[in-house]
Amino acid sequence: MTRAEEVRAAAALFREAGCDTPEFDARALAAEAFALSPAELIAGGPDEAGPEERVRLDEMIARRVAGEPVARIIGHREFWGLRFRLAPETLVPRPDSETIVETALAEAGARDRALSVLDLGAGTGCLLLAILSERPHAVGVGIDLSPAAAAAAQANAAALGLQARALFVAGSWGEAIGRRFDVVVSNPPYIARPDIAHLDVEVRAHDPHLALDGGLDGLRAYRALALGLEALLKADGVAVLELGAGQAEEVSELMRAAGLAVPRVVPDLAGTPRALVVRRRR
Repeated sequence: MTRAEEVRAAAALFREAGCDTPEFDARALAAEAFALSPAELIAGGPDEAGPEERVRLDEMIARRVAGEPVARIIGHREFWGLRFRLAPETLVPRPDSETIVETALAEAGARDRALSVLDLGAGTGCLLLAILSERPHAVGVGIDLSPAAAAAAQANAAALGLQARALFVAGSWGEAIGRRFDVVVSNPPYIARPDIAHLDVEVRAHDPHLALDGGLDGLRAYRALALGLEALLKADGVAVLELGAGQAEEVSELMRAAGLAVPRVVPDLAGTPRALVVRRRR
C-alpha cells in the first residue's frame, strides 16, 4: 500500500471505532510513523510505505482504536504554536487553556515590561512557557506536586530555548515560595471525584488522576489557591485561574471570601467561562 492508502485505511478504521476526528488522527499518526512532516506526507502520498513504517503505524492504530489519545501515542502536543513533550504525569494541553495565556498577557501590561510569573500545577509547563515566549523580559517559576511532571516541564523549557528564564520544581502549590509575583497562572485539578469515572476513556484512562481530581466537589484546589494567592501576588499583581464548566460563580465566591477581588471572567472560544481573573483588593 502507498502511504496515502495507509492513511485512508487508518481513517476508515477510526471512523468505524467512533473517533471524532478520524482523518486528522490518521494523518497525525502516519506522519509520526513515517517520520514525515504533514506537508511531506501529502507530497509523498504515491510512495509505498516501508515494512518498518507499516509496523509502527499498525501499532499506533491499535492504540488509537483502544481509546488512547493521539497526543499520548506520538508523545507531544502543540499549544500556543509551541510543541510540548508529554509524560505520563502530565495532562495533555488543551486548546481551552490558551484562554488562560491570552488573558494573562492582556492583564500583564506592555510587552516590554519585566514580568515575574508563577505557574501553580505546571504540568508540561505550557502556560508559563507560552507566556515567556511572548514576553522577552519575563522570568518564571513553575510548581507541580509531581517531580516527574516538573522534570518534564523543565525539559520542555530547554527544548524551546527558554531554560534560562524558567525554573520548574516539585512542591505543593505556593507553600515553599517566599516572594510575590506580577502574574500567577494555574490550571488546577477541578473534576469532582465522582465524575472522573464518567469521563471519556481518553481522559480517565490516560490523563494522570492527580491532575484531574478536584476532591468530592471539584473545588479542593481552588480553596487552597484562595488561601494562598494574596501572599503570592504583588500589590498590582494578577492571577488567572482556569475554570471547569459551571464553576465560575462558586470559585469567584471562594476568592471573594478570602479577601480577593474578581474583576472579570473570560469565556473560551466556545463561550464557556474559562479564565477567572483575581487581584488583591486595593
